[in-house]
Amino acid sequence: MEGLKVSDALAIEANRLVRRFDGKVAVNGLSFEVRRGEVYGLLGPNGAGKTTTIRMVCGLLPPSDGWVKVFGFDPAIHPIEVKTLVGLVPEEKMLYESLTPKEFFDFIASVRRLPRPVATKRVRSLVEAFDMKEYYDTLIGALSLGTRQKIAIINALVHEPPLLVLDEPLSGLDARSARLLKEFMNIHLENRGAILFSSHILEVAESLCTRIGILDKGRLVAEGTVDELRDLVKSHGSLEDVFLKAVQQDTEVAQAVQILRQALAEERR
Repeated sequence: MEGLKVSDALAIEANRLVRRFDGKVAVNGLSFEVRRGEVYGLLGPNGAGKTTTIRMVCGLLPPSDGWVKVFGFDPAIHPIEVKTLVGLVPEEKMLYESLTPKEFFDFIASVRRLPRPVATKRVRSLVEAFDMKEYYDTLIGALSLGTRQKIAIINALVHEPPLLVLDEPLSGLDARSARLLKEFMNIHLENRGAILFSSHILEVAESLCTRIGILDKGRLVAEGTVDELRDLVKSHGSLEDVFLKAVQQDTEVAQAVQILRQALAEERR
């Protein structure tokens, strides 16, 4: 983040965001905030608009209407500044498979204009932490899903951005690496960073997120801490129970289970 001063503005401020694709609305009037020192969980069923929202926050996709700011910067007006402020781990990996991890990190450091000694030190420490030294000179295309995930994480952390945007960050990670990433997240929050976190693993979201926004069909249908969400939907269960009630899928699940029970009972007759 060398050379870019960051104000105490909200890490993310989204106002009535809309995104249309060929006439279909993927995100519909979405407003939310992410503050320094918190993990904001963005949850929702498949197709709810989570990844589209993340892409608009990071400046990878322009809104059809509304606006979003990252530490006061609009990605449409200040794309370079926003990319400097954000460390993104996307659900779909954007890696150069014909490069080795070493070559990829050298390329990323040059794009981000990190001084070589600084970049070398940071990459070395992250590679050692994530136990990747033996794969450092292997083509990325030949590496496992979990190792590629580690590369994506290191790519997001290496320039020490104040905002981490993590879309299914634990996908493919072994237990050691998953625990390590959670520890990095805690350190990031201690340094007044912010995290936008999206995952289908609700138990993980429940344990990691300070506040949660639940999307359904592009709209924010519930928001708050886990306890606030429980009060909102009148549920004393897990985040999974709260989530299903918020997106009105709890009855559907109960009906599907009943149908399955009946089918199994008929087969046993």
